[in-house]
Amino acid sequence: MFNDDLLTYLQSFLTEDRKQRFLDVLRKRTKYLTVAIEDVYQLHNTSAVIRSCDAFGIQEIHVVEDRFEKRLDKNIAMGAEQWVDVNRYQTTTECIAALKDMGYQIVATTPHNDSRFLSQFELNTKTALFFGTEKEGLSKEVMQKADGFLKIPMVGFSESLNISVSAAIIIQKLTQELRISDIEWQLSDIEMLEKQLDWTKKSIKDVESIINRYLLK
Repeated sequence: MFNDDLLTYLQSFLTEDRKQRFLDVLRKRTKYLTVAIEDVYQLHNTSAVIRSCDAFGIQEIHVVEDRFEKRLDKNIAMGAEQWVDVNRYQTTTECIAALKDMGYQIVATTPHNDSRFLSQFELNTKTALFFGTEKEGLSKEVMQKADGFLKIPMVGFSESLNISVSAAIIIQKLTQELRISDIEWQLSDIEMLEKQLDWTKKSIKDVESIINRYLLK
């Protein structure tokens, strides 16, 4: 059960502006749309995607680290990993299974196949957008298990964009459309409270000692 008293106690260590900022951001956060990245090699790309998720209001990102292990550059993420929930998986199979269990459709982003253009894509159910490696793209497993395909229309000689650029373009477009739709895309009340507590803890120096003092009261 959520501890409202603990949240109230810890918030007393924050400024009113900080508390209001958390509320303002959380009201625009969503789990209706999420992002999954598969075996991205370049450190800065994973970090940049996390930063885009934070900037455009996506609360969760799912990272498959089968071949290249942790792909997070904190200098590029610029602290965004504190505000976005990063879920890590050892295999693509594990990641897809987890997302499907949570009710997400799997949408593979690829310039190939019979992909739907971004402008034609209808966001009418919980969706996990999959982005692949810089050179090889998404794995065969993702392509075979995907419920749909999505691509960015381009008119130049280049067939594809850097993963972090592609992710930013797609995320910005879809979150913008989501917020003006009739879909119930926002976090639930309990999810907002849980994130307020999480973010409050991350904002207080030596928070564990403070919590221990609170519990001894």
